[in-house]
Amino acid sequence: MAPRKVVITCAVTGAIHTPSMSPHLPVTPDEIAEAAIGAAEAGAAIVHLHARDPKTGKPDQNPEAFQPFLSVIKQRSNCVINLTTGGAPTMGIDERLAPASHFKPEVASLNMGSMNFGLYPMLERFKTFQHDWEKPYLEGSRDRIFKNTFADIEHILTTCAENGTRFEVECYDIGHLYTLAHFADRGVIKPPFFVQSVFGILGGIGPHPEDVQHMKRTADRLFGDNYRWSVLGAGRNQLPIAAQAVALGGNVRVGLEDSLWIGPGKLAETNADQVRKARQIIEGLGLEIATPDDAREILELKGGDRVGF
Repeated sequence: MAPRKVVITCAVTGAIHTPSMSPHLPVTPDEIAEAAIGAAEAGAAIVHLHARDPKTGKPDQNPEAFQPFLSVIKQRSNCVINLTTGGAPTMGIDERLAPASHFKPEVASLNMGSMNFGLYPMLERFKTFQHDWEKPYLEGSRDRIFKNTFADIEHILTTCAENGTRFEVECYDIGHLYTLAHFADRGVIKPPFFVQSVFGILGGIGPHPEDVQHMKRTADRLFGDNYRWSVLGAGRNQLPIAAQAVALGGNVRVGLEDSLWIGPGKLAETNADQVRKARQIIEGLGLEIATPDDAREILELKGGDRVGF
């Protein structure tokens, strides 16, 4: 029997960390493109992308901010491109949806519920900031709801339905799995579901091994063979949770969106560094990494020739 193939997703910049936290966080279009291509060359089948203002590093969800790096990545790599509809917690739903609606990617992320999304504990580690927006952005998460109502979720699903875009369904807690089941029962989203379980964000499920098991058991019960499971662990939880998930039959997501670190107290210099660490875990267990075309087959994606960029 051939070894199981494991899909590595790399989220290269995100909207959680701010530029002052690491000199290695990709900010400009060139940096984001190089980070994504490097991650793909290291073994990531999927790259998950946000955009930022190239001068301040602030999250930017205008389609015009995505275009410069999307065209470069597509020209230089066969990787699956996954665009965020999460954007940042400070953004409205139409702003967040704009890039996925415009570019019609193979995959887009989709958060499955409103939640507290606590970034303010990072102020204990990081004290000085290059840009005026950074500290208020983090501090504001004490009193900010990351809004993803049933209406918001349905709006994203129905807007992208005709584009053939599939979703990386981001589930930060057990209730989010039941929300996915609700929309699946109504036929608003079709299997196979690509469930990305998120562990260790303040406001969501914790990073304990029993939490990982609980998420997997619940998804198995709700979706059976109709889903593909992946995990991401925030911060120092990234690789331990990846190792547990791979052993349980899952896929993994790494990248500087989720963790700035490559080891205790050591910043990751590239996204590719984290991909290589995940690859070591996968191959050390006698498994293979999935190529982009493997991922397309596993997730039943439409193909890179049917996107809008």
